[in-house]
Amino acid sequence: MWCIGVLTEEYRHRMYALLELYARPLSAAEPVICIDEKSLQLIGHSREPLPMTEHGPVKQDYEYTRNGTTNLFVAVEPKAGQRIVSITAHRGKVDFVAFVGELLTGTYAKARRVHLVLDNLNIHFKKCFDDVLGTRAAAKLLRRVQFHYTPKHASWLNMAEIEIGILSRQCLDRRIDSRQFLRAEVEAWQQARNALQRTIEWKFTRQDADHKLSQHYVPKLAC
Repeated sequence: MWCIGVLTEEYRHRMYALLELYARPLSAAEPVICIDEKSLQLIGHSREPLPMTEHGPVKQDYEYTRNGTTNLFVAVEPKAGQRIVSITAHRGKVDFVAFVGELLTGTYAKARRVHLVLDNLNIHFKKCFDDVLGTRAAAKLLRRVQFHYTPKHASWLNMAEIEIGILSRQCLDRRIDSRQFLRAEVEAWQQARNALQRTIEWKFTRQDADHKLSQHYVPKLAC
């Protein structure tokens, strides 16, 4: 579901910038990486399910146990068909900074410039890197990074949401009772999807935006 607020000049500027970024050809030197996160409740069975037989599917009791919550950070490079998922106990700035750090020093260590697409969650900004690492270390880590933010109330422009939707349907749409089991299942899903190089084909252009949304645009002089 889209959430469309007032389409100000800032909204349009950020939207156009992202659409231009998505239109660029695939580049190993300047990868475009979309990042988002998802909270997940860990749920176990209150009674052992009945296994599948030749006459019927698995049967599980409607009652369940709550085993706490966990967080998944998802980074996807849409045109390369590459995604990286990290499972953490919490979704704080320390966890986010560590996740981005692993991307920059691992998978994308050789990239000349890394474009990170993010929404406006409070842990996604440069200040969090300064707070966690210190100004000097943060500057060193982020020297190759260019941040791109979706407009407020427009996280649909972040392709990581598409990847999270696929992950939810293909892997998470069931009872998962522990972080250990979740990590194993997500790792298997990630490896299989990366091996197939499943890409995301983004078709929404600036022209489409102007055609569909122009009636909601706020005139520049009114901003």
